[in-house]
Amino acid sequence: MKKKDEQPGDLSVKSGSALENDAAYLTVAREATAEIKIERSRFIGHAREVDSEAAAREFIARIQAEHRQATHNCFAYRLVKGKQEIAYYSDAGEPSGTAGRPILGAITGLGLTNVAVVVTRYFGGKKLGVRGLIEAYGQAARRVLEEAGSIRRVVTRELELTCSYAELDRLLYQVHSRGGRVVEADYSSEVRLKVAVPLPAWEEMKDSHRPHQ
Repeated sequence: MKKKDEQPGDLSVKSGSALENDAAYLTVAREATAEIKIERSRFIGHAREVDSEAAAREFIARIQAEHRQATHNCFAYRLVKGKQEIAYYSDAGEPSGTAGRPILGAITGLGLTNVAVVVTRYFGGKKLGVRGLIEAYGQAARRVLEEAGSIRRVVTRELELTCSYAELDRLLYQVHSRGGRVVEADYSSEVRLKVAVPLPAWEEMKDSHRPHQ
């Protein structure tokens, strides 16, 4: 576990991904918001799919701006880029370990990746204590993730191929039948395609077709 540029209550982890050999992953199906009330405090969970740290931080900044009057906007995100898994959380002023960590725990507990969660707290006048905060933030995160639902995404990789016009229909059939799609196409003296295909198909197709020169 690697810690980087930490502040109290913040953690950044970058490591070899447990998903690097898998062809699919689970993430949230849609952006969602859900609210719970505990001892007069309002905990509002916000969740959405993200594909980069920049996208995660943009989402977090948007929620912070929308709830700038809140007592706290605590958050966590987890994503996979290539073979690297990245996870980050922040307690945003709550006692260390009481907010960001349980939010991240809700994400990992549901087996989700490429997702960011912010839990906004409006203090209701009664302190919850360390255990109460951990339970409240974890519950709010789980509630919004349940509201967002989950969807299976197939991991794809791009491949550039060259073929003759006579070979094009067969090549397109192979791409589409394997769950792939054409990203770019150049029709000149011969056909040059950039395709995105699931990882198992990428391994197969890169060895059986002419790469783009």
